[in-house]
Amino acid sequence: MSSRQNGRRVEQGEQGGLRPRTRRAFGCVTWLYMGMLTFLAANFFIALPFRYFGADAVYNYVPPTLAYLGTVVLVPGMVFAAVLGARTYRAPRRIAGRVGAGVGALIGWSGLFSIVWLSAALGFGERDQAFRTETFADIGGVAFYLFPPLTIAATALVVYALYSRKADDAGRRRLGLVGAGLAVVAGLGLVLSDPDPVGIVAALISAVSGALAGWVGGAGGYARAGGDDMIPPGATIRPREPRRKPR
Repeated sequence: MSSRQNGRRVEQGEQGGLRPRTRRAFGCVTWLYMGMLTFLAANFFIALPFRYFGADAVYNYVPPTLAYLGTVVLVPGMVFAAVLGARTYRAPRRIAGRVGAGVGALIGWSGLFSIVWLSAALGFGERDQAFRTETFADIGGVAFYLFPPLTIAATALVVYALYSRKADDAGRRRLGLVGAGLAVVAGLGLVLSDPDPVGIVAALISAVSGALAGWVGGAGGYARAGGDDMIPPGATIRPREPRRKPR
């Protein structure tokens, strides 16, 4: 049996349940957890071979630092994922995976350099043994002061491209590319101010791990969360067929 509620057919068993946008918000947060687990596992297994090929410094630096990054990013990421799920429709899995991978790579790249910048600016290395490392220990110069405004501008552009309902696909793509360019320039500036091999490898591992995590979150949460109720009008996404009851 079914009835009419809010202008659409609702199965009797679904009445009183969560609204589609709320379910999508919860779904995106759940897939954020999956992405975070992917990020932590990926950076560990990518860094692990360095331990057995004479590059212990990379292995000793990457997993602990990126685990700290994941802890810092988790709570804000939950909020952003919930809002993104509530404001947006589902997307084709291929597009959602590409967008998620790009955003994840930017988070991995800029996130690592943000930790490096904050550690140097606030003197964490002098007060906390966990931050006492020779990696990027001498960053400074003009790039040091340009990093915060460039990173904030890049974040604002990427967030606007993801959340805006007014911009078309081409406009979102342009904003995302400009934001990505600013983030890359900001990170490269710090690298050039102190070209540390371990830090460069760590930044690349962080970006790759972030891309893998973003692909998981995008292909899962952005493409699937919310079910068939969140398919946008005119989309080519096919609703899932109902499960056949066993005889």
